[in-house]
Amino acid sequence: MASLKVYNSLTRAKETFESITPGHIGMYVCGPTVSGESHLGHARPFITFDIFYRYFMSLGYKVRYVRNITDAGHFEEEGREAEDKIAKKAILEKLEPMELVQKYTNLFHWAMHQFNNLDPTIEPTATGHIVEQIVMIEKIIAAGYAYVVNGSVYFDVDKYHSDYGDKGMPYGILSGRILEDQLETTRDLDGQDEKHSKADFALWKHAAPEHIMRWQSPWGEGFPGWHIECSAMSTKYLGGQFDIHGGGMDLQFPHHECEIAQSAVCNHEIPARYWLHNNMITINGKKMGKSYNNVIKLTELFSGSHPLLSQAFSPMTIRFFLLQTHYRSTLDFSNEALIAAEKGLRRVWDAFQKLNKLEYTTTEDEKLIDQELSANTTRLLNEMDEFMADDFNTAKVLANIFELVPLINSIRDKQVAVTVIPISLFEKLKSQFKKYLVEIFGLKDELQQESNKLDAVLQLLADIRSEAKLRKDFTTSDKIRNQLLGMGIQMKDEKGGGVSWTIEK
Repeated sequence: MASLKVYNSLTRAKETFESITPGHIGMYVCGPTVSGESHLGHARPFITFDIFYRYFMSLGYKVRYVRNITDAGHFEEEGREAEDKIAKKAILEKLEPMELVQKYTNLFHWAMHQFNNLDPTIEPTATGHIVEQIVMIEKIIAAGYAYVVNGSVYFDVDKYHSDYGDKGMPYGILSGRILEDQLETTRDLDGQDEKHSKADFALWKHAAPEHIMRWQSPWGEGFPGWHIECSAMSTKYLGGQFDIHGGGMDLQFPHHECEIAQSAVCNHEIPARYWLHNNMITINGKKMGKSYNNVIKLTELFSGSHPLLSQAFSPMTIRFFLLQTHYRSTLDFSNEALIAAEKGLRRVWDAFQKLNKLEYTTTEDEKLIDQELSANTTRLLNEMDEFMADDFNTAKVLANIFELVPLINSIRDKQVAVTVIPISLFEKLKSQFKKYLVEIFGLKDELQQESNKLDAVLQLLADIRSEAKLRKDFTTSDKIRNQLLGMGIQMKDEKGGGVSWTIEK
């Protein structure tokens, strides 16, 4: 099997992946800020890294997957008001802050399970690690790279950049941003008069009297900055350096850049070897986000209640929609694209179900193997492993799966004999479909559940129709048959007295 190559945002190149400890992977992914309901843009990184998690395990790795919950401290450094998102939303919803946190954490977990995401192995919270954050801030101050002003603590970016640039870890190493350019373009921010430089960022903020969420610290009552929580929690659970740090591309700067600086001072190395970032979901070319007022909440997707949607879309349809585009590519949302994804998923899953029911049987006149077909099938199956090993190219894997669907349908419909390919290849066809669709891509049979419900309804209608015919109420029986036919459902009376139906695809 080809060695795994991943695109490392830190080096801006594809690299052969090698874990620090053979057979083990430490992976940290930035989790949600639970101040509100997750939207489609939030779903992409969590589904993306769930697939990576599943893939690593399929390769035999033991994975420690850490995904945090930001339940405090994510204040807006990009605006004039340094407000904690949790505290602000708690006031609006008239809830205690931790009541609000629990509400949206529960909703987030529910949505992740709808998508069939596996739970991370550790899910630490910011509020549960205030002590670790304070300890890390104290280390940064003691090393001379942070300063205290009016009960707030700021990271000294200029000093860090000057000293650590010589060590190969300058500020901007991940995002590629040049510090001097940042200073020229940075807006005037809240607390700017306290900072030594515009580029400096808060490690700890002094809490004003009206601020709800606050903790005691060596610098007075306050709350942590956004960036320090991930450095503290990744260090605690994965060590000073670990294998993978993941998240959305929008987190490269400033969040991940600041994480590198903080962790480098405390642990003397860049925290992760490989930095993996998924690209954004856009609507009409604009990033989906609250600041653009164009978000589609996950519950709106599942119910079809958003104005841009013509129908409800199942979690597996949305998951399949994301899989069809490489994780580093921009994905433009549209109602039509989701409808196409729904049809594509049904086609693939229908073929997968047919394949599972097929058995390899041979007779005297079915011994001729189609060498060309076998060679093409072998290529398509082998390429699936190669594509996944080439920076997790789920889109190309799915393209090969779609190419194999006609073969499965032809065998199922007896247009060609199953023995046109060797039994070993037939078994590989089965195993590869299960491996990718179920084990790695994490798709599940929600479509069959829908089909079972529809069958139950149709059976009920068939029984009512049969009873009407027994009473010689042909008006009712014909009405049921004709109206179903108008919906694309053909109901047939069998010779033995039973009823069967077919549904137009």
